[in-house]
Amino acid sequence: MCGRFTLTSSPAEIADFFGAEQRGLDHSPDYNVAPTTDIVTVVETEGERALELMHWGLVPSWAKDISIGSRMINARSETLAEKPSFRRAFVRRRCIVVADGFYEWQAVPGQKRKQPMYITRTDGEPLAFAGLWEIWHPESDPVRAGMELHSCTIATCEANLKIAPVHHRMPVVLEKSDWSAWLDVEGTSAADATELLRAAGDDVLTFHPVSTDVNRVGMNDAHLIDPVESDSGDQDGQMRLL
Repeated sequence: MCGRFTLTSSPAEIADFFGAEQRGLDHSPDYNVAPTTDIVTVVETEGERALELMHWGLVPSWAKDISIGSRMINARSETLAEKPSFRRAFVRRRCIVVADGFYEWQAVPGQKRKQPMYITRTDGEPLAFAGLWEIWHPESDPVRAGMELHSCTIATCEANLKIAPVHHRMPVVLEKSDWSAWLDVEGTSAADATELLRAAGDDVLTFHPVSTDVNRVGMNDAHLIDPVESDSGDQDGQMRLL
């Protein structure tokens, strides 16, 4: 799964990397991005890419309340075409969720508290998570009536051999060669897009243990991604199981 990540690159850097229009987007470095906050996505309209801030936690068009989004921060790639909450977005609204790295928590034998790991690309480039987005009109909410909320979710898949010792699932990481096909909902059918929903190669990602300070949503500074000693024995992404 993916429940916490980082994004410290500037909007200009992100726009340049993804070949997208910035459109005045404002985003500050965030070392502890949490669900239900606004996150940076890449969307495509008529072949033109643009950055857009979206609510993390997909709110289907038929939802009565925004709170449903807190349960839809991730979407299992195996059932995107079947689940009522995601199947329309899978066909009509696909996006890329941008991150520098993400956190996952590994169970440590003999301990109740899990060890957080920080996972990034081995080449240091930004991560492009496969995402879906939706439009919600909260007409039943007198406070938000007339507004339009754009929200998104991150697709997940079975973990590859590298990440499996940390967690059995991981976000779908799109390679550059797959960005266009994923974003082009007119040219790439849901059936063809399904072929892109696979785990990253075992050599694509690396990880290291980080401070349990990341467990607190309110904690947000650069020390969260610094390597620390781990009781699990992890060294440079190579896990020694106890």
